[in-house]
Amino acid sequence: MELKLKIGLTNKFEKVVTKDDSAIKLGSGTLEVFSTPMMVAMMECASKDLVQPFLPEGFSTVGIGLNIKHIAATKVGKKVWAIAKLVEIDRKRLVLSIEAFDEDKKIGEGTHERYIVENEKFIGKL
Repeated sequence: MELKLKIGLTNKFEKVVTKDDSAIKLGSGTLEVFSTPMMVAMMECASKDLVQPFLPEGFSTVGIGLNIKHIAATKVGKKVWAIAKLVEIDRKRLVLSIEAFDEDKKIGEGTHERYIVENEKFIGKL
């Protein structure tokens, strides 16, 4: 399998924080602020969307590791975004640097590992 991925590729995913994204709604906290699970999901989405266009048909990636810090809170109604940057390619294992921001500041940072899989083969093993 030949990959057209290159170190340094980046992708941005953005959204507006809703009450459904809040810590109290998801049960991860007691306040109506942007939840850590939703920040992580946004970071994973930015990573997945970065890689997918470069994969052969019938292949995708699955998340296999996260090392994330949620460093600042964000109010409902604010725009947030995550930026994923491909920093390492080791055969089928990919490492991405990820950062998250709101309109005022950086809110999260870390690394994310994804693994390239053949869809049918992967599902067939479950």
